[in-house]
Amino acid sequence: MNKNELVAAVADQAGISKGDAGKAVEAVFDTISGELKKGGDVRLVGFGNFTVSHREATTGRNPSTGAEVQIAARNVPKFSAGKGLKDAVNS
Repeated sequence: MNKNELVAAVADQAGISKGDAGKAVEAVFDTISGELKKGGDVRLVGFGNFTVSHREATTGRNPSTGAEVQIAARNVPKFSAGKGLKDAVNS
């Protein structure tokens, strides 16, 4: 499912226009991204948790040349599924 299909499904299920559903979906994505950017986390009980994890700088290797490459430290978003989502997928 891509973003347009998600918007259409939300519009169908909520009984609203695709335009309104698109704004709602975009607002959810922007809110989650904004909170993670500030270093916070988003906990949706029964669905899952969005968090930010810090990866330290490390040295890797270029697979084609074998040369060492410095990989910079960075923050990465993580999602862990909640019990409700896990149960829904496995039922």
